Amino acid sequence: MSCCHLDSPAAAGDTAFTVDASRITFGRGCIAELGPRARGHGLSRVALFGDPTVAGLPIFAAARASLRAAGLDVVEYTDVRVEPTDASFADAVAFATAARPDGYVSVGGGSVIDTAKAANLYASHPADLLAYVNAPVGEGRAVPGPLAPHIACPTTSGTGSEVTGIAVFDLLSMAAKTGIANPALRPTEALIDPDATDTLPSTVVACSGLDVLSHALESYTARPYTRRPVTGPPERRPASQGANPWSDFGAREALRLLGRYLQRAVADGSDRRAREQTMWAATLAGIAFGNAGVHVPHAMAYAVAGLVRDFHPADYPGSAPMVPHGMAVIVNAPAVFRALADTDPARHLAAAGLLAGRGDPDAGAEDAGEVLAAELVRIIRALELPNGLTGLGYRETDCAALVDGSWPQQRLLQNAPRDIDRDDLAGFFGAALRYW
Repeated sequence: MSCCHLDSPAAAGDTAFTVDASRITFGRGCIAELGPRARGHGLSRVALFGDPTVAGLPIFAAARASLRAAGLDVVEYTDVRVEPTDASFADAVAFATAARPDGYVSVGGGSVIDTAKAANLYASHPADLLAYVNAPVGEGRAVPGPLAPHIACPTTSGTGSEVTGIAVFDLLSMAAKTGIANPALRPTEALIDPDATDTLPSTVVACSGLDVLSHALESYTARPYTRRPVTGPPERRPASQGANPWSDFGAREALRLLGRYLQRAVADGSDRRAREQTMWAATLAGIAFGNAGVHVPHAMAYAVAGLVRDFHPADYPGSAPMVPHGMAVIVNAPAVFRALADTDPARHLAAAGLLAGRGDPDAGAEDAGEVLAAELVRIIRALELPNGLTGLGYRETDCAALVDGSWPQQRLLQNAPRDIDRDDLAGFFGAALRYW
């Protein structure tokens, strides 16, 4: 069984891959290093980003105290919207433009980190919002120059946004998620303090952890970088360059850790070892998908989250309908991997074995899809998440709209291990309606 995509490149494929990563500091209590590290980047006026909930937590107070103790001028933006939209991005950009910081600190989950990325980008290089958004939704314009330093301090063990050049938001006019993907958005540093996860509610840990799982699984099964056509100069090599030996390393270890610790982290908030290792898995999976890219389950998730009618999960703030990102991803995953496993059965079986913690399953190549799908369903049920799309309020009659919402996510769909068309998406959504 091959664990790395090192096969000979196709004639039209790339012959090299690029490794990009933020500087990472990981460990309990490391948030205290924030002030000195910001000073080390020559910063004097820092925009500190958070959301209304995070702003009241000890981790946010510790970040503020460290920055001020280092002599920095701190201006706070705590109106970040959980699951940000184009409108909330615009509000953050307006704040950053008026405040004129020389650097950014984000303390929170992916919504906070992504909002700080967008504020940094558009305050540094003003443009219409869709200018930098991925094509075909936006122009996909290249970022014209460097951004201000950004230190990301994640508070959930999930998105991996602290080590990626990706910012995701809901485009209200399309009722679907889209995003910006450019290495320039990658935070300069990440301070990853597991203390931040000790008080997370179980549903939040489950959803963010399943986002991690899908990051790792999609990166590991993405189209190999040797099959990605070269379409521009080397400096324009995309972040979603396809599976490669670097991403394989992070993805496999993340899957192993999640198989061992995720259910423990959800079941018992006092299990500090499990919460810490789940957060480390999030970082590894973030590095993996930040260099390989994700594919179909994430493309489908953008529509699932964008078209929600009346679902609202426990343990999340507010009362407006929403599907947490990790939940929107994982409800699609069993259907997708059941269908795509024949592209590389050994790799899909290996992933199932890592999650199950018992080595590669004793199954034939023809069974790879069923084996991996069954393992994913087992985890979803153990964590008491909804039973497919019907558990989120969707019906079979919604599948056409979900396909329409997913089809613009070509950056993700083209990273799948084989070509995906609209009929494929319709089949995936139909198979994801219910699993048990």
